[in-house]
Amino acid sequence: MNRNGIHHVTAIAGNARRNVEFYTRTLGLRLVKKTVNFDDPGTYHFYYGDEVGSPGTILTFFPWDHVAPGRLGIGETQETAFRVPEASIGYWTHRFTDKGVAYQAPVKRFGQSVLSFKDPHGMRLALVGVPGVENEPAWLGADVPAEHAIRGFHSVNLLLAEAAPTGAILTDVLGFREVGREGSLVRFQAEGSDAGGQMGSIVDIHEAGGFLPARMGGGSVHHIAFRAADDAAEFEMVRKLQENHGIRTTEQKDRNYFRSVYFREPGHVLFEIATDIPGFAADEPVAHLGEALKLPDFLESRRANIEAVLPDVA
Repeated sequence: MNRNGIHHVTAIAGNARRNVEFYTRTLGLRLVKKTVNFDDPGTYHFYYGDEVGSPGTILTFFPWDHVAPGRLGIGETQETAFRVPEASIGYWTHRFTDKGVAYQAPVKRFGQSVLSFKDPHGMRLALVGVPGVENEPAWLGADVPAEHAIRGFHSVNLLLAEAAPTGAILTDVLGFREVGREGSLVRFQAEGSDAGGQMGSIVDIHEAGGFLPARMGGGSVHHIAFRAADDAAEFEMVRKLQENHGIRTTEQKDRNYFRSVYFREPGHVLFEIATDIPGFAADEPVAHLGEALKLPDFLESRRANIEAVLPDVA
């Protein structure tokens, strides 16, 4: 099994209820965890993914009402893409039309059909048609038919002034290799994944010097997390970052469902390395993931106050 690639992507949203409705009802993802921002516990932290919250499927959000919109620019994630069956692009085009989702006409990218669209708060997303993924399991708890359902991440697209410095981190530390170029795009794929790409196995870098720097806000990706099988694998990556690239990470932080370190890569995007363990069933059974508000132990004594300020999203 491939143990490299994207673990999760974390972004900034506006209204919490609208965020939940879009990702669970329009896109058909499962809300696998409803918790809070550990550093700002008056704010939700939502995790969406497949049935069990597998690494490579998880898109997470910090929703803040009245957040100012972000500005696309150098040093951020330009687009976050999901995998769908190759024959499903037409289905999703019709679905987006019916539901009033802003989207662009499908295009070809590295030989695959790409349907780009935006969520209600301006986050730039895409669906990529991939042959063979219809045979993979899908979350069936929404009204999206199984044959068209999302099967985890396809890729992230980084908008950077130059690809090489970030590419060195991807290849030497995070387990990727360069596999192709198309115009201003440089594609990296996780070692051990097949040519079609397993979940979360692709990073595209869009080289575009001369743009203004990004401004974080609603619709912006806050950070991208990459997979480490366990603590030992994570600490080996930390060692390589420091010894081979002179980059220091934060201390390891316990996020209850994974353990993480953070650093700024050379293109200024915030990267995280997150362990695959212990996973999202650590504090509630798989059958009931995302139903109750889960808090870390150090916040349990404040539960009543926290629940009083969080908006209702039922």
